[in-house]
Amino acid sequence: MDNLQISENFWRHLQTLVETSEIVIDRPKGTPHPDYPGYIHPVDYGFLKGTSAADGGGIDVWVGSSGSKKVEGIICIVDMEKRDSEIKILFSCSEDEIKAIYSVQSQENMSAVLIKRRGTE
Repeated sequence: MDNLQISENFWRHLQTLVETSEIVIDRPKGTPHPDYPGYIHPVDYGFLKGTSAADGGGIDVWVGSSGSKKVEGIICIVDMEKRDSEIKILFSCSEDEIKAIYSVQSQENMSAVLIKRRGTE
């Protein structure tokens, strides 16, 4: 048995959340983070309007340019500076975009775990 077991139902629920929510892009690709100017968003980044996450905002989502319209995976992060943890949905992201997102989410005071949906490798 693998240590990580994720049911297809989990992915279907995430897909449904994305499909039934307005995606608000508040940090477009190429823009710096408002609090950390050295952190440049490699892909459009935003949240799902009408959802809630542990930080009190909407569920975070990275929106790529693959055109797949599919949840490709999630990134789970631990941010030591903010002292929080959250998931971020990877939606319509290419393999290169996923690698770039993982890279920016795994620097300095952050650690990330990438969980890809089966069939997207």
